[in-house]
Amino acid sequence: MERTIFQDTHETFRRTARDFMTREVVPHYADWDAAGLVPRDIFRRIGELGILGMQIPAEYGGAGSDSFLYAAVWAEETARAYVNLGGFSAHLHIVLPYFLAYSSVEQRRRWFPGLGSGALMASIAMTEPGTGSDLAGMTTMAEKRDGHYVINGAKTFITGGINADLVLVVARTGKGANRRDGLSLLVVERDMPGFTRGRNLEKIGLRTQDTAELFFQDVRVPEENLLGEEGDAFSYMTSNLPQERLGIAVASQAAAEAALATTVGYVQDRKAFGTTVSSFQNTKFELAACAAEIEAGRFLVDRALVAHDAGELSAADAAKVKIFTTELQGRVVDRCLQLHGGYGYMREYAIGRLYADARISRILGGSTEVLKTIVAKSMGL
Repeated sequence: MERTIFQDTHETFRRTARDFMTREVVPHYADWDAAGLVPRDIFRRIGELGILGMQIPAEYGGAGSDSFLYAAVWAEETARAYVNLGGFSAHLHIVLPYFLAYSSVEQRRRWFPGLGSGALMASIAMTEPGTGSDLAGMTTMAEKRDGHYVINGAKTFITGGINADLVLVVARTGKGANRRDGLSLLVVERDMPGFTRGRNLEKIGLRTQDTAELFFQDVRVPEENLLGEEGDAFSYMTSNLPQERLGIAVASQAAAEAALATTVGYVQDRKAFGTTVSSFQNTKFELAACAAEIEAGRFLVDRALVAHDAGELSAADAAKVKIFTTELQGRVVDRCLQLHGGYGYMREYAIGRLYADARISRILGGSTEVLKTIVAKSMGL
């Protein structure tokens, strides 16, 4: 069915993104996958395309757009090329909105030009070794002393944590009657004394996405690096979740479409028992079922994109979209790998990488189980 949410400018940008993937990413991707890291300079080249600065105000070198559609186009073209660009999505979809919403004029002048050009990459440090999804239970502390916040604690599973120049650290600056009180956002810069990075964690999928352990031992952060108001971080985090979850949904939907595309090509070429695998009735039925489910997911995602640009995407609706598309991604990729047979389990085939990458989608940004509680609550349950 015809999509209607994109205009000519979006399709022009799509061609630019596709050409960039073909020239700058795909030829080198195997080396990045083996290294477990996307080279730092690729983000500057992405910045030259304007995508990193799309939502940054024009006075700071950006385009000043408040639309998420260009980011969606980029995500679709990334999946189409069967690649992953490390901490790029976290920088653009998750971290940058905090800077846009809560930074002061001085902070904007200091950081926006670099965030938009790719000279500065950012990540957010929320998850701790003992808390997981329980953000209100975090224990990293930041004590105010002599014009600074002194941070002590540890974070884990931090996407983009190796390449990041700015780390938005969620730390406890006070206590209140509610566990959610007293959390603040502090911008830790790359070379601050006491800030160290641990391992680039070895994952079963998303091999090019650096995922780090971060440690803070008496890290002195100037008060000027407080983002927003002290003690209000929990409300900031919850307000940004719909876009974060929509970004995951867009990527999951695009990955399912990519899995179907590569599998259709494979079964048309692969022969078994004297004929192509595509000629078997089971193959046709399986791929037809995938195509039908993907079409449903596509319309759900497109509707959510329109609602988000209109400022109408609720937390519950974002949760529904993420639940549907991430579960869809898992089913489609699994079916498509099955049709590849043993070759599907090899990382040299795109479907093998898609399979390994897919599993985290139902966990990050709020697990399916957590999101179901949000949806249930919206139903009065």
